[in-house]
Amino acid sequence: MTNDEFSQLSVFVHDARKPLNRISMQAELVKMALNGEVPPEKALAALDKIISSAKDCSHTLAELTSAMSVNISE
Repeated sequence: MTNDEFSQLSVFVHDARKPLNRISMQAELVKMALNGEVPPEKALAALDKIISSAKDCSHTLAELTSAMSVNISE
């Protein structure tokens, strides 16, 4: 793997971690709502953010796969 490829991979990994961190934080909020610590409306909003973040992560991984397949075919 070249330095450029490694740098590109590092960017993709960073971009995938951001939505994963959001998913983790929002899941904690849902857990708190289920325990009665926050209103149920916050849990519903958190679930929407989890779904959106999962889609963001999926999109980033698809971009990574596409970029890596281009590098392999070169």
